[in-house]
Amino acid sequence: MVATPIGNLEDITLRALRILNQVGHIASEDTRHTGKLLQHYGIVTPQISYHEHNKQARLRRLMQELETGDVALVADAGMPGLSDPGFELVQAAIAAGHAVSPVPGASAPVAALVASGLPSDAFLYLGYLPRQTGARRSLLESLAAEPRTLVFFEVPHRLRAALADLATTLGKERPAAACRELTKVHEDIQRGTLASLMAHFGDQAPRGEFTLVVAGAPARSAWDEAQVRAEIARRRASSETPTQAARHVAQASGWARRDVYRIAVEDG
Repeated sequence: MVATPIGNLEDITLRALRILNQVGHIASEDTRHTGKLLQHYGIVTPQISYHEHNKQARLRRLMQELETGDVALVADAGMPGLSDPGFELVQAAIAAGHAVSPVPGASAPVAALVASGLPSDAFLYLGYLPRQTGARRSLLESLAAEPRTLVFFEVPHRLRAALADLATTLGKERPAAACRELTKVHEDIQRGTLASLMAHFGDQAPRGEFTLVVAGAPARSAWDEAQVRAEIARRRASSETPTQAARHVAQASGWARRDVYRIAVEDG
């Protein structure tokens, strides 16, 4: 499993280049994309396409190749198997008794995390956010009280919607960073709060691939259940719905939104 550059072609290890030269075949997510890397470094190893839409059909052939030699698995960028095809191939290779070895290198989630300025001692990587609004919000609501730094991938045409849902579920003032086109010529890292990122990309159309890094929930406040219930009651008396009250109280108290909502429903 060979990591390849996430943008800049120089971000590849000497070990990776040696292995790509020595193996019998390279299983590539996109042979045209990988071909540019191989051409740049004068590597002529034959490729076999292996991607989300043909991975089952290609599995038997790759397992046959492993019976007679080594195969290098690469993704379009970064570490293969991380939000890319590869899991099934790794499982099959292990089950067949073949050695599976990682050749580490560039990784967009790690690069974004360490450049974000947010805590990196513990983080939760969640790949791409769900495409559907309901599923995306449901996932984010489940993470409202998560103390670890959150790392997501997002595509440009869904970035604004994703930032809006993050702000709604986690709070507009939650620190965050939007890392665009990492290691490429137009690399750009916007740091601030979810509110400031929404404003920035409200003025500028999102372009390129994004890695979002969002601070974890602050330490739970000293609010006890009685305080939570009292604040819910106050907000309900001012005509807020249970959903609105739960969102506001969760943001103020540090409690998980689902727990606050449960209390709001119980109290009517």
